[in-house]
Amino acid sequence: MSEPKVSIIMPVYGVENYVGRAIESILNQTYKNFEFFCVDDGSKDRSGEICDEYAKKDSRIIVIHKENGGAPSARNTAIDKAEGKYFYFMDSDDWAEKTMLSDMVEIAEKNNSQLVVSGYYIDTYYSETEKFTQEQKWVDRVFSSQQEFRENAHKLFDLNLLYTPWNKLFSGDYIRENKLYFPNTFWDDFPFNLSVIRDVERVAVTSRKYYHFIRQRSESETAKYRSDMYEKREEENGWLRDLYEYWNIENGEVEEFLSRRYVERLVGCVENVTNKNCNLTGKQKRSEIKKMISTETARASLKKAKPNSSYMKIMLIPFKMNSSTLTFLEGSVISSVKSSNTKLFAKLKAGR
Repeated sequence: MSEPKVSIIMPVYGVENYVGRAIESILNQTYKNFEFFCVDDGSKDRSGEICDEYAKKDSRIIVIHKENGGAPSARNTAIDKAEGKYFYFMDSDDWAEKTMLSDMVEIAEKNNSQLVVSGYYIDTYYSETEKFTQEQKWVDRVFSSQQEFRENAHKLFDLNLLYTPWNKLFSGDYIRENKLYFPNTFWDDFPFNLSVIRDVERVAVTSRKYYHFIRQRSESETAKYRSDMYEKREEENGWLRDLYEYWNIENGEVEEFLSRRYVERLVGCVENVTNKNCNLTGKQKRSEIKKMISTETARASLKKAKPNSSYMKIMLIPFKMNSSTLTFLEGSVISSVKSSNTKLFAKLKAGR
């Protein structure tokens, strides 16, 4: 096949125990016309070697070895080489159901879509073999216009369907013509997707679920304490509000979503500060929490947000009271549950 229709791009770093499963889930796809870029980003383990071994057996696999520069640079390196009509981005510690590509390509071809969004699974392992599975999906929908997509985008955001790249099929020409690349920043998925949907015109959504996002590795980025998490969340909130300002969409439903999204992530920032790996003193932690919950944005968002669950309403009481002590204690409880009972934490997070 001289012209692959789908270019699959996967950054690889330090995942020797998982990358084989990810590669095989692509090789087992019912759709066969693809090129598969495995970009070894300077792995210190056998990840790159494992990719090479698979490439020897299947000519569709193209392994790129480069110095470590982070996932954004790995993805961007492959974007410049990809020839497919469609782009698909995968993470190297996850896996995909075998009909994913065929179904998404069919939807894209039928509707001349620039973007296809699917559902997905979050598999949180609380033992070597046991897991809690959360399903994320929306209804089948082909938006008739750019405006219709924009007016409904908050519903997709609310279900966490627009933040990640791996539940999407992208038009290659759209990516190339708009010179879209992953920014060199932590959590690069979100700003990349914002750049895609900013001016996208033809979007289709399928309720079918294919991708398995795995929460298992203690060393994964989603499990770490981050000293700059609050700053990153503030930055993301600014990006999202800038998008809606650019779209000129302002109504009560969207504002409630934006406010609820903000306070939900504020809870996560508080938990991050109370994380056992945070080396601040108790006094410093309470001081940081006080700064977070006392800002004008936080106070306004707490008034406008309408939590979906009773326990989230209860959790926000210390925040609304503007009590750093009670909020600190609550964050400590969340941190304890997160570290000691992964199953319960996953269920509570899924039901928030």
